[in-house]
Amino acid sequence: MRRVLPAVFMSLVLLPCLAVTAVRAEDSTAVEVLKKQVQSLQHTVEQLQHTIHTMQKETVARDEQLQQKVQQVETAQKQQTAAPQAQSESPLDQALRESGSEERRPVSTDLWSRQIGGANLRLLDLSLDSLFAGGASTEREETLQDLEGGGHDPRKRGFTVQNVELSLMGAVDPYFTGEAHLIYFIDPIEGESVFELEEAFLTTTALPYGLQLEAGQFFTEFGHINPRHPHQWDWLDQPVINTRLFGPDGMRGPGFRLGWLLPTPQLSETPWFSELHFGMQNANGETMASFLANEEFYEERPIGGRPFVQRDVRQLKDLSYLTRWNNSWNVTDTLTGVVGFSGVYGPNATGLDGDTWIYGMDMKWKWRPANNFRGWPFLTWQTEIMQRDFRADRFVDDSNPDDIVTFPRTTLHDWGLYTQLLYGFRYGWAAGLRYEYAGGSGESVGGRKNDPFRSDRHRVSPLLAWQPTEFSRIRLQYNFDYASFLTDGKDAHSVWLGVEFMYGAHAAHTY
Repeated sequence: MRRVLPAVFMSLVLLPCLAVTAVRAEDSTAVEVLKKQVQSLQHTVEQLQHTIHTMQKETVARDEQLQQKVQQVETAQKQQTAAPQAQSESPLDQALRESGSEERRPVSTDLWSRQIGGANLRLLDLSLDSLFAGGASTEREETLQDLEGGGHDPRKRGFTVQNVELSLMGAVDPYFTGEAHLIYFIDPIEGESVFELEEAFLTTTALPYGLQLEAGQFFTEFGHINPRHPHQWDWLDQPVINTRLFGPDGMRGPGFRLGWLLPTPQLSETPWFSELHFGMQNANGETMASFLANEEFYEERPIGGRPFVQRDVRQLKDLSYLTRWNNSWNVTDTLTGVVGFSGVYGPNATGLDGDTWIYGMDMKWKWRPANNFRGWPFLTWQTEIMQRDFRADRFVDDSNPDDIVTFPRTTLHDWGLYTQLLYGFRYGWAAGLRYEYAGGSGESVGGRKNDPFRSDRHRVSPLLAWQPTEFSRIRLQYNFDYASFLTDGKDAHSVWLGVEFMYGAHAAHTY
Protein backbone atom coordinates (compact mmCIF):
# COMPACT_ATOMS: atom_id res chain seq x y z
CA MET A 1 0.00 0.00 0.00
CA ARG A 2 2.77 2.48 0.83
CA ARG A 3 4.39 1.78 -2.56
CA VAL A 4 1.13 2.34 -4.45
CA LEU A 5 0.41 5.81 -3.04
CA PRO A 6 3.68 7.35 -4.22
CA ALA A 7 3.11 5.93 -7.69
CA VAL A 8 -0.34 7.40 -7.87
CA PHE A 9 0.94 10.75 -6.65
CA MET A 10 3.65 10.83 -9.29
CA SER A 11 1.13 10.02 -12.02
CA LEU A 12 -1.09 12.89 -10.94
CA VAL A 13 1.84 15.28 -11.10
CA LEU A 14 3.32 14.12 -14.44
CA LEU A 15 0.07 13.86 -16.45
CA PRO A 16 -0.56 17.66 -16.63
CA CYS A 17 3.03 18.24 -17.60
CA LEU A 18 2.83 15.71 -20.40
CA ALA A 19 -0.40 17.27 -21.61
CA VAL A 20 1.15 20.74 -21.73
CA THR A 21 4.13 19.35 -23.61
CA ALA A 22 1.87 17.68 -26.16
CA VAL A 23 -0.13 20.92 -26.76
CA ARG A 24 3.07 22.90 -27.23
CA ALA A 25 4.27 20.32 -29.77
CA GLU A 26 1.02 20.60 -31.69
CA ASP A 27 1.21 24.47 -31.73
CA SER A 28 4.73 24.34 -33.07
CA THR A 29 3.65 22.09 -35.92
CA ALA A 30 0.76 24.47 -36.90
CA VAL A 31 3.11 27.46 -36.96
CA GLU A 32 5.46 25.65 -39.27
CA VAL A 33 2.60 24.85 -41.63
CA LEU A 34 1.48 28.52 -41.69
CA LYS A 35 5.02 29.68 -42.41
CA LYS A 36 5.25 27.33 -45.37
CA GLN A 37 1.89 28.58 -46.74
CA VAL A 38 2.99 32.23 -46.44
CA GLN A 39 6.25 31.46 -48.21
CA SER A 40 4.32 29.72 -51.00
CA LEU A 41 2.00 32.72 -51.39
CA GLN A 42 4.95 35.11 -51.52
CA HIS A 43 6.53 33.00 -54.24
CA THR A 44 3.27 33.03 -56.24
CA VAL A 45 3.01 36.84 -55.96
CA GLU A 46 6.58 37.24 -57.15
CA GLN A 47 5.84 35.04 -60.18
CA LEU A 48 2.70 37.09 -61.01
CA GLN A 49 4.64 40.35 -60.74
CA HIS A 50 7.29 38.99 -63.05
CA THR A 51 4.62 37.87 -65.59
CA ILE A 52 2.89 41.30 -65.54
CA HIS A 53 6.20 43.10 -66.01
CA THR A 54 7.03 40.83 -68.98
CA MET A 55 3.61 41.46 -70.57
CA GLN A 56 4.02 45.24 -70.19
CA LYS A 57 7.35 45.08 -71.97
CA GLU A 58 5.83 43.04 -74.81
CA THR A 59 2.86 45.49 -75.15
CA VAL A 60 5.18 48.51 -75.36
CA ALA A 61 7.26 46.72 -77.97
CA ARG A 62 4.19 45.90 -80.07
CA ASP A 63 2.95 49.52 -79.83
CA GLU A 64 6.30 50.79 -81.03
CA GLN A 65 6.27 48.34 -83.94
CA LEU A 66 2.67 49.37 -84.85
CA GLN A 67 3.55 53.07 -84.76
CA GLN A 68 6.55 52.41 -86.99
CA LYS A 69 4.34 50.56 -89.49
CA VAL A 70 1.74 53.39 -89.48
CA GLN A 71 4.48 55.95 -90.08
CA GLN A 72 5.85 53.86 -92.93
CA VAL A 73 2.39 53.60 -94.56
CA GLU A 74 1.73 57.36 -94.19
CA THR A 75 5.18 58.12 -95.62
CA ALA A 76 4.49 55.83 -98.60
CA GLN A 77 1.09 57.49 -99.20
CA LYS A 78 2.64 60.95 -99.09
CA GLN A 79 5.33 59.87 -101.53
CA GLN A 80 2.73 58.38 -103.89
CA THR A 81 0.66 61.55 -103.69
CA ALA A 82 3.66 63.83 -104.12
CA ALA A 83 5.09 61.88 -107.06
CA PRO A 84 2.42 62.81 -109.65
CA GLN A 85 2.29 66.36 -108.28
CA ALA A 86 6.04 66.67 -108.76
CA GLN A 87 5.76 65.34 -112.30
CA SER A 88 3.02 67.83 -113.22
CA GLU A 89 4.26 70.75 -111.14
CA SER A 90 3.97 73.98 -113.08
CA PRO A 91 6.49 76.84 -112.83
CA LEU A 92 3.91 78.80 -110.80
CA ASP A 93 3.47 75.92 -108.34
CA GLN A 94 7.25 75.53 -108.05
CA ALA A 95 7.69 79.24 -107.37
CA LEU A 96 4.95 79.18 -104.72
CA ARG A 97 6.48 76.13 -103.07
CA GLU A 98 9.96 77.61 -103.00
CA SER A 99 8.67 80.92 -101.64
CA GLY A 100 6.68 79.20 -98.91
CA SER A 101 3.37 80.62 -100.15
CA GLU A 102 1.91 77.24 -101.00
CA GLU A 103 0.45 76.89 -97.53
CA ARG A 104 -1.81 79.89 -98.16
CA ARG A 105 -3.36 78.35 -101.27
CA PRO A 106 -6.81 76.68 -100.96
CA VAL A 107 -6.62 72.97 -100.31
CA SER A 108 -8.07 70.82 -103.10
CA THR A 109 -10.81 68.48 -101.91
CA ASP A 110 -12.14 65.39 -103.60
CA LEU A 111 -15.91 65.47 -104.05
CA TRP A 112 -16.41 62.00 -102.56
CA SER A 113 -13.93 61.94 -99.66
CA ARG A 114 -10.65 63.31 -98.37
CA GLN A 115 -7.86 61.59 -96.43
CA ILE A 116 -6.99 63.76 -93.43
CA GLY A 117 -4.38 62.05 -91.25
CA GLY A 118 -5.74 58.61 -90.52
CA ALA A 119 -9.42 59.64 -91.00
CA ASN A 120 -11.56 59.55 -94.13
CA LEU A 121 -13.74 62.71 -94.22
CA ARG A 122 -16.95 62.33 -96.24
CA LEU A 123 -17.88 65.43 -98.19
CA LEU A 124 -20.92 64.20 -100.16
CA ASP A 125 -24.57 63.62 -99.25
CA LEU A 126 -25.99 61.00 -101.60
CA SER A 127 -29.68 60.07 -101.57
CA LEU A 128 -32.36 58.45 -103.72
CA ASP A 129 -35.94 59.57 -103.11
CA SER A 130 -38.85 57.74 -104.77
CA LEU A 131 -42.48 58.83 -105.13
CA PHE A 132 -45.22 56.47 -106.29
CA ALA A 133 -48.99 56.92 -106.35
CA GLY A 134 -52.09 54.94 -107.13
CA GLY A 135 -55.72 55.90 -107.32
CA ALA A 136 -58.83 56.58 -109.36
CA SER A 137 -60.86 59.49 -110.73
CA THR A 138 -64.31 60.09 -112.17
CA GLU A 139 -62.60 61.61 -115.24
CA ARG A 140 -61.12 59.65 -118.13
CA GLU A 141 -57.36 59.73 -118.55
CA GLU A 142 -57.39 62.20 -121.46
CA THR A 143 -59.21 64.80 -119.34
CA LEU A 144 -57.24 63.85 -116.24
CA GLN A 145 -54.04 65.04 -117.96
CA ASP A 146 -55.47 68.59 -117.97
CA LEU A 147 -57.12 68.33 -114.57
CA GLU A 148 -53.87 67.13 -112.93
CA GLY A 149 -51.53 69.16 -115.11
CA GLY A 150 -48.34 68.87 -113.08
CA GLY A 151 -45.58 66.74 -114.52
CA HIS A 152 -45.21 64.85 -111.20
CA ASP A 153 -48.90 64.76 -110.26
CA PRO A 154 -50.74 61.42 -109.98
CA ARG A 155 -52.60 61.76 -113.30
CA LYS A 156 -53.54 58.24 -114.35
CA ARG A 157 -56.13 55.76 -113.17
CA GLY A 158 -54.12 53.00 -111.62
CA PHE A 159 -50.50 53.65 -110.75
CA THR A 160 -48.05 56.49 -111.43
CA VAL A 161 -44.28 56.70 -111.02
CA GLN A 162 -44.30 60.34 -109.96
CA ASN A 163 -40.62 60.96 -109.43
CA VAL A 164 -37.40 59.10 -108.62
CA GLU A 165 -34.70 61.60 -107.72
CA LEU A 166 -30.99 61.01 -107.25
CA SER A 167 -29.45 63.88 -105.27
CA LEU A 168 -25.75 64.63 -104.80
CA MET A 169 -24.84 67.49 -102.48
CA GLY A 170 -21.56 68.40 -100.84
CA ALA A 171 -18.48 70.59 -100.55
CA VAL A 172 -16.49 71.42 -103.68
CA ASP A 173 -13.71 73.31 -101.92
CA PRO A 174 -13.49 75.91 -99.13
CA TYR A 175 -15.31 78.42 -101.35
CA PHE A 176 -18.15 76.46 -103.03
CA THR A 177 -20.74 73.79 -102.38
CA GLY A 178 -22.40 71.86 -105.19
CA GLU A 179 -25.76 70.21 -105.85
CA ALA A 180 -27.01 67.94 -108.63
CA HIS A 181 -30.48 66.40 -108.89
CA LEU A 182 -31.19 63.77 -111.55
CA ILE A 183 -34.77 62.58 -111.96
CA TYR A 184 -36.54 59.66 -113.60
CA PHE A 185 -40.24 59.00 -114.12
CA ILE A 186 -42.51 57.07 -116.46
CA ASP A 187 -44.91 58.97 -118.70
CA PRO A 188 -48.32 57.82 -117.40
CA ILE A 189 -49.95 57.70 -120.88
CA GLU A 190 -47.15 56.66 -123.25
CA GLY A 191 -45.38 54.48 -120.69
CA GLU A 192 -41.99 55.85 -121.77
CA SER A 193 -39.10 56.39 -119.38
CA VAL A 194 -38.00 60.01 -118.96
CA PHE A 195 -34.61 61.06 -117.59
CA GLU A 196 -33.85 64.72 -116.80
CA LEU A 197 -31.19 66.88 -115.26
CA GLU A 198 -33.42 68.81 -112.91
CA GLU A 199 -30.74 70.90 -111.19
CA ALA A 200 -26.96 71.19 -111.12
CA PHE A 201 -25.45 74.30 -109.58
CA LEU A 202 -22.79 75.61 -107.23
CA THR A 203 -23.20 78.04 -104.34
CA THR A 204 -20.57 80.30 -102.82
CA THR A 205 -19.77 80.07 -99.11
CA ALA A 206 -17.19 82.82 -98.54
CA LEU A 207 -18.44 86.02 -100.17
CA PRO A 208 -18.29 89.12 -97.94
CA TYR A 209 -21.10 91.50 -96.88
CA GLY A 210 -23.74 88.78 -96.63
CA LEU A 211 -23.64 87.99 -100.38
CA GLN A 212 -24.21 84.57 -101.91
CA LEU A 213 -23.98 83.55 -105.57
CA GLU A 214 -25.69 80.56 -107.14
CA ALA A 215 -24.86 79.55 -110.73
CA GLY A 216 -25.81 76.66 -112.99
CA GLN A 217 -29.14 74.97 -113.74
CA PHE A 218 -31.68 75.58 -110.97
CA PHE A 219 -35.30 76.29 -110.07
CA THR A 220 -36.34 79.95 -110.16
CA GLU A 221 -36.72 81.14 -106.58
CA PHE A 222 -40.29 82.38 -106.97
CA GLY A 223 -42.61 81.81 -104.02
CA HIS A 224 -42.59 78.71 -101.86
CA ILE A 225 -43.58 75.76 -104.08
CA ASN A 226 -41.71 76.46 -107.33
CA PRO A 227 -38.11 76.17 -105.99
CA ARG A 228 -38.87 72.95 -104.10
CA HIS A 229 -38.72 69.36 -105.33
CA PRO A 230 -41.85 67.16 -105.32
CA HIS A 231 -40.76 65.21 -102.23
CA GLN A 232 -40.72 68.50 -100.30
CA TRP A 233 -44.42 69.15 -100.95
CA ASP A 234 -46.94 68.43 -98.21
CA TRP A 235 -49.63 67.41 -100.74
CA LEU A 236 -49.28 64.85 -103.54
CA ASP A 237 -49.83 67.26 -106.45
CA GLN A 238 -48.72 70.71 -107.55
CA PRO A 239 -51.13 73.63 -106.97
CA VAL A 240 -53.22 74.49 -110.03
CA ILE A 241 -51.99 78.09 -110.25
CA ASN A 242 -48.35 76.95 -110.17
CA THR A 243 -48.96 74.54 -113.05
CA ARG A 244 -50.75 77.25 -114.99
CA LEU A 245 -48.05 79.91 -114.65
CA PHE A 246 -44.83 77.86 -114.41
CA GLY A 247 -45.66 74.73 -116.40
CA PRO A 248 -45.78 71.02 -115.47
CA ASP A 249 -42.17 70.86 -114.20
CA GLY A 250 -41.90 74.28 -112.60
CA MET A 251 -39.86 77.23 -113.81
CA ARG A 252 -36.14 76.43 -114.02
CA GLY A 253 -33.21 77.01 -116.34
CA PRO A 254 -29.51 77.90 -116.59
CA GLY A 255 -28.35 81.21 -115.17
CA PHE A 256 -27.31 82.80 -111.87
CA ARG A 257 -28.93 84.12 -108.72
CA LEU A 258 -27.34 86.64 -106.33
CA GLY A 259 -28.59 86.80 -102.74
CA TRP A 260 -27.91 89.48 -100.14
CA LEU A 261 -28.65 89.00 -96.44
CA LEU A 262 -29.57 92.50 -95.35
CA PRO A 263 -28.02 93.98 -92.18
CA THR A 264 -31.42 94.46 -90.54
CA PRO A 265 -31.61 96.47 -87.30
CA GLN A 266 -33.02 94.49 -84.36
CA LEU A 267 -35.43 97.08 -83.00
CA SER A 268 -37.33 94.67 -80.75
CA GLU A 269 -36.99 91.32 -79.01
CA THR A 270 -38.35 89.61 -82.16
CA PRO A 271 -35.44 88.67 -84.50
CA TRP A 272 -35.99 89.77 -88.11
CA PHE A 273 -34.07 88.31 -91.05
CA SER A 274 -34.39 89.81 -94.53
CA GLU A 275 -32.85 88.73 -97.84
CA LEU A 276 -32.93 90.13 -101.38
CA HIS A 277 -32.49 87.98 -104.51
CA PHE A 278 -31.73 88.96 -108.08
CA GLY A 279 -31.37 86.43 -110.87
CA MET A 280 -31.03 85.99 -114.63
CA GLN A 281 -31.90 82.84 -116.61
CA ASN A 282 -32.52 81.76 -120.18
CA ALA A 283 -36.14 82.39 -121.15
CA ASN A 284 -36.50 79.49 -123.61
CA GLY A 285 -37.19 75.79 -123.13
CA GLU A 286 -40.09 73.63 -122.00
CA THR A 287 -39.57 74.70 -118.36
CA MET A 288 -40.22 78.36 -119.29
CA ALA A 289 -43.94 77.97 -119.99
CA SER A 290 -44.94 81.64 -119.64
CA PHE A 291 -41.97 82.92 -121.63
CA LEU A 292 -40.25 81.71 -124.83
CA ALA A 293 -40.82 77.99 -124.12
CA ASN A 294 -40.40 76.00 -127.39
CA GLU A 295 -42.59 75.06 -130.33
CA GLU A 296 -43.31 71.51 -129.20
CA PHE A 297 -44.42 72.69 -125.76
CA TYR A 298 -46.53 75.48 -127.27
CA GLU A 299 -48.40 73.01 -129.45
CA GLU A 300 -49.52 71.13 -126.34
CA ARG A 301 -50.12 74.12 -124.05
CA PRO A 302 -50.65 77.33 -126.06
CA ILE A 303 -51.34 80.31 -123.80
CA GLY A 304 -54.63 81.78 -124.93
CA GLY A 305 -54.45 79.73 -128.13
CA ARG A 306 -51.89 82.15 -129.57
CA PRO A 307 -49.48 80.87 -132.25
CA PHE A 308 -45.77 80.27 -131.53
CA VAL A 309 -43.18 82.71 -132.91
CA GLN A 310 -39.50 81.72 -132.77
CA ARG A 311 -37.30 84.33 -131.06
CA ASP A 312 -33.52 84.42 -130.74
CA VAL A 313 -31.53 85.98 -127.93
CA ARG A 314 -30.33 89.27 -129.36
CA GLN A 315 -30.04 91.47 -126.29
CA LEU A 316 -30.42 91.40 -122.52
CA LYS A 317 -34.19 91.87 -122.65
CA ASP A 318 -34.46 88.44 -124.29
CA LEU A 319 -33.53 86.80 -120.95
CA SER A 320 -35.74 86.33 -117.89
CA TYR A 321 -35.19 88.28 -114.66
CA LEU A 322 -36.10 87.47 -111.04
CA THR A 323 -36.41 89.69 -107.98
CA ARG A 324 -37.42 88.39 -104.58
CA TRP A 325 -37.60 89.84 -101.08
CA ASN A 326 -37.82 87.27 -98.31
CA ASN A 327 -38.41 88.00 -94.60
CA SER A 328 -38.63 85.77 -91.54
CA TRP A 329 -39.42 86.30 -87.88
CA ASN A 330 -39.21 84.24 -84.72
CA VAL A 331 -42.28 85.84 -83.21
CA THR A 332 -42.08 83.68 -80.08
CA ASP A 333 -40.21 80.58 -79.03
CA THR A 334 -43.07 78.53 -80.53
CA LEU A 335 -44.17 80.62 -83.56
CA THR A 336 -42.10 81.32 -86.72
CA GLY A 337 -43.20 83.14 -89.86
CA VAL A 338 -41.86 83.69 -93.39
CA VAL A 339 -43.27 86.27 -95.84
CA GLY A 340 -41.93 86.78 -99.36
CA PHE A 341 -42.61 88.91 -102.43
CA SER A 342 -41.52 87.74 -105.90
CA GLY A 343 -41.49 89.07 -109.45
CA VAL A 344 -40.34 87.62 -112.80
CA TYR A 345 -40.09 89.35 -116.17
CA GLY A 346 -39.16 88.02 -119.61
CA PRO A 347 -40.12 87.80 -123.29
CA ASN A 348 -42.81 85.46 -124.58
CA ALA A 349 -43.23 83.57 -127.85
CA THR A 350 -46.07 85.60 -129.41
CA GLY A 351 -43.78 88.06 -131.25
CA LEU A 352 -40.91 90.50 -130.87
CA ASP A 353 -42.99 92.82 -128.67
CA GLY A 354 -44.51 90.11 -126.52
CA ASP A 355 -43.47 89.93 -122.86
CA THR A 356 -44.68 88.50 -119.55
CA TRP A 357 -44.83 89.71 -115.97
CA ILE A 358 -45.48 87.34 -113.03
CA TYR A 359 -45.64 88.62 -109.46
CA GLY A 360 -46.87 87.22 -106.18
CA MET A 361 -46.79 87.01 -102.40
CA ASP A 362 -46.26 83.96 -100.21
CA MET A 363 -46.26 83.28 -96.48
CA LYS A 364 -45.82 80.38 -94.10
CA TRP A 365 -46.43 80.31 -90.36
CA LYS A 366 -45.48 77.39 -88.14
CA TRP A 367 -46.36 76.74 -84.53
CA ARG A 368 -44.59 74.11 -82.49
CA PRO A 369 -44.69 73.88 -78.67
CA ALA A 370 -41.49 74.00 -76.69
CA ASN A 371 -42.10 70.53 -75.22
CA ASN A 372 -42.55 68.83 -78.62
CA PHE A 373 -41.39 65.29 -79.34
CA ARG A 374 -39.24 65.16 -82.51
CA GLY A 375 -41.27 68.01 -84.05
CA TRP A 376 -44.76 66.83 -83.06
CA PRO A 377 -47.28 68.30 -82.51
CA PHE A 378 -47.21 71.21 -84.98
CA LEU A 379 -49.51 73.45 -87.02
CA THR A 380 -48.54 75.14 -90.32
CA TRP A 381 -50.46 77.62 -92.44
CA GLN A 382 -49.10 78.22 -95.94
CA THR A 383 -50.51 80.51 -98.65
CA GLU A 384 -49.43 81.82 -102.05
CA ILE A 385 -51.19 84.27 -104.34
CA MET A 386 -49.85 85.22 -107.78
CA GLN A 387 -50.79 86.84 -111.10
CA ARG A 388 -49.51 86.73 -114.68
CA ASP A 389 -49.82 89.57 -117.21
CA PHE A 390 -49.23 87.95 -120.60
CA ARG A 391 -48.84 90.70 -123.22
CA ALA A 392 -49.34 88.99 -126.56
CA ASP A 393 -47.94 90.66 -129.68
CA ARG A 394 -49.96 91.22 -132.85
CA PHE A 395 -49.78 88.29 -135.27
CA VAL A 396 -50.99 87.81 -138.85
CA ASP A 397 -51.36 84.29 -140.22
CA ASP A 398 -51.22 84.67 -144.02
CA SER A 399 -50.19 81.08 -144.78
CA ASN A 400 -53.57 80.69 -146.56
CA PRO A 401 -54.23 83.68 -148.88
CA ASP A 402 -57.93 82.84 -148.94
CA ASP A 403 -58.18 82.83 -145.15
CA ILE A 404 -55.89 85.41 -143.52
CA VAL A 405 -56.21 85.38 -139.74
CA THR A 406 -55.17 88.33 -137.59
CA PHE A 407 -54.50 88.09 -133.84
CA PRO A 408 -54.58 91.59 -132.33
CA ARG A 409 -52.20 92.79 -129.61
CA THR A 410 -53.75 92.08 -126.21
CA THR A 411 -52.96 91.34 -122.57
CA LEU A 412 -54.21 88.17 -120.93
CA HIS A 413 -54.48 88.20 -117.13
CA ASP A 414 -54.36 85.03 -115.04
CA TRP A 415 -54.36 84.84 -111.27
CA GLY A 416 -54.90 82.37 -108.49
CA LEU A 417 -54.01 81.17 -105.02
CA TYR A 418 -53.82 78.21 -102.71
CA THR A 419 -54.02 78.13 -98.94
CA GLN A 420 -53.44 75.08 -96.75
CA LEU A 421 -53.48 74.06 -93.09
CA LEU A 422 -51.53 71.03 -91.88
CA TYR A 423 -51.85 69.79 -88.29
CA GLY A 424 -49.46 67.21 -86.86
CA PHE A 425 -51.73 65.89 -84.13
CA ARG A 426 -49.53 63.05 -82.85
CA TYR A 427 -46.07 61.68 -83.55
CA GLY A 428 -45.83 60.60 -87.21
CA TRP A 429 -49.41 61.60 -88.08
CA ALA A 430 -50.73 64.77 -89.76
CA ALA A 431 -54.02 65.88 -91.30
CA GLY A 432 -54.62 68.87 -93.54
CA LEU A 433 -56.95 70.76 -95.85
CA ARG A 434 -56.02 72.77 -98.97
CA TYR A 435 -58.17 75.10 -101.07
CA GLU A 436 -57.18 76.36 -104.54
CA TYR A 437 -58.56 78.85 -107.03
CA ALA A 438 -57.43 79.90 -110.50
CA GLY A 439 -59.12 82.35 -112.87
CA GLY A 440 -58.39 85.23 -115.24
CA SER A 441 -59.57 87.73 -117.81
CA GLY A 442 -59.01 88.28 -121.51
CA GLU A 443 -60.37 85.82 -124.04
CA SER A 444 -58.51 82.81 -125.38
CA VAL A 445 -58.97 81.63 -128.94
CA GLY A 446 -62.20 79.62 -128.71
CA GLY A 447 -63.18 81.13 -125.34
CA ARG A 448 -61.46 81.19 -121.96
CA LYS A 449 -64.00 78.94 -120.24
CA ASN A 450 -63.15 76.14 -122.70
CA ASP A 451 -59.40 76.60 -122.29
CA PRO A 452 -58.10 73.95 -119.82
CA PHE A 453 -55.07 76.14 -119.07
CA ARG A 454 -56.99 79.38 -118.38
CA SER A 455 -60.54 78.44 -117.33
CA ASP A 456 -61.94 79.02 -113.83
CA ARG A 457 -60.87 76.31 -111.37
CA HIS A 458 -61.68 75.42 -107.75
CA ARG A 459 -60.22 72.53 -105.81
CA VAL A 460 -60.60 71.28 -102.24
CA SER A 461 -58.18 68.59 -101.01
CA PRO A 462 -58.26 66.90 -97.59
CA LEU A 463 -55.07 65.00 -96.69
CA LEU A 464 -54.02 62.36 -94.17
CA ALA A 465 -50.30 61.57 -93.84
CA TRP A 466 -48.34 59.00 -91.86
CA GLN A 467 -44.58 59.43 -91.55
CA PRO A 468 -43.09 56.73 -89.31
CA THR A 469 -39.53 58.04 -89.87
CA GLU A 470 -37.81 60.72 -91.91
CA PHE A 471 -37.11 58.06 -94.57
CA SER A 472 -40.68 57.07 -95.45
CA ARG A 473 -44.15 58.60 -95.80
CA ILE A 474 -47.63 57.46 -96.83
CA ARG A 475 -50.30 60.00 -97.87
CA LEU A 476 -54.00 59.65 -98.67
CA GLN A 477 -55.54 62.58 -100.58
CA TYR A 478 -58.98 63.32 -101.99
CA ASN A 479 -59.55 66.02 -104.66
CA PHE A 480 -62.86 67.69 -105.39
CA ASP A 481 -62.44 69.69 -108.62
CA TYR A 482 -64.71 72.22 -110.25
CA ALA A 483 -63.47 73.30 -113.70
CA SER A 484 -65.45 75.15 -116.35
CA PHE A 485 -63.73 73.25 -119.19
CA LEU A 486 -65.16 69.92 -118.02
CA THR A 487 -68.12 68.78 -120.13
CA ASP A 488 -69.74 66.30 -117.72
CA GLY A 489 -71.20 68.29 -114.87
CA LYS A 490 -68.01 70.35 -114.28
CA ASP A 491 -67.26 68.32 -111.12
CA ALA A 492 -64.56 65.72 -110.73
CA HIS A 493 -63.65 63.45 -107.82
CA SER A 494 -60.27 61.77 -107.38
CA VAL A 495 -58.62 59.71 -104.65
CA TRP A 496 -54.85 59.15 -104.51
CA LEU A 497 -52.63 57.08 -102.24
CA GLY A 498 -48.96 58.05 -102.34
CA VAL A 499 -45.91 56.20 -101.03
CA GLU A 500 -42.48 57.78 -100.56
CA PHE A 501 -39.20 56.28 -99.38
CA MET A 502 -35.62 57.48 -99.37
CA TYR A 503 -32.17 55.90 -99.23
CA GLY A 504 -29.03 57.65 -98.07
CA ALA A 505 -28.37 61.07 -96.59
CA HIS A 506 -30.21 64.17 -97.75
CA ALA A 507 -29.32 67.68 -96.62
CA ALA A 508 -31.88 69.55 -94.51
CA HIS A 509 -34.63 71.25 -96.48
CA THR A 510 -35.17 74.99 -96.36
CA TYR A 511 -38.03 76.27 -94.22
